[in-house]
Amino acid sequence: MPDDNLKSMAKQSAKPLRVAVLVSGSGSNLQVLINAAQAGALPIEIVGVISNREDAYAITRANDAAIPVAVLSHVASGKRMSIKTFETHANAQLTTWQPDVIVLAGFMRVLSASFIDNAPAPMINLHPALLPAYKGLDTHQRAIQAGERHHGCSIHIVTAELDAGAVLTQALLEVNYKDTADSLQARVQKGEHQLLPWTLLLIAKGIIDLDNPPEDTKSSYLPALPLKLWLDV
Repeated sequence: MPDDNLKSMAKQSAKPLRVAVLVSGSGSNLQVLINAAQAGALPIEIVGVISNREDAYAITRANDAAIPVAVLSHVASGKRMSIKTFETHANAQLTTWQPDVIVLAGFMRVLSASFIDNAPAPMINLHPALLPAYKGLDTHQRAIQAGERHHGCSIHIVTAELDAGAVLTQALLEVNYKDTADSLQARVQKGEHQLLPWTLLLIAKGIIDLDNPPEDTKSSYLPALPLKLWLDV
């Protein structure tokens, strides 16, 4: 979607969508959200970032944008922080921030059902494959080995079952015969950088309702989920 259209839709929102982001690595998708929010192209406020790694570059991105950061490193004092301990601190921090939606963007820890069910806001996850295909890791290599003609990324609601929640949106691209896992990953990442802000815009505008995702759209005048972006990248 062109930037001008994003800005036009963004201006129609009464108040910004409060977004908290969980990260583990570089934070390129976080940076896209920061840039879009600062440019007025997205009606969102990033209220905080939680990282489970103290060396994640996403922390630098958040600090540079003056966004509150909580570092809950899974290695503390030479010992691995248990998932229970992480979730206790993360839940307390999220409750303080009071987000409208929690975004898992490159977050590499599996969360418990209790944490997901008791989170102060719905959680969505960005997954590098066209769900329900290729749940889990190594999605790009698996897609190439299977001879897939199309690949991409999905945004879904987080549930206790891994990568199994309702799929909200997808970005699709054609797999080139010369693609390697690395080149395909780079192309899919470009799709992620379009899909995530677009999805948050749809949520902010009320087009996608995270509390009541439609399961049966046969009687609806709206397109069925997942909504799809076809990319030329």
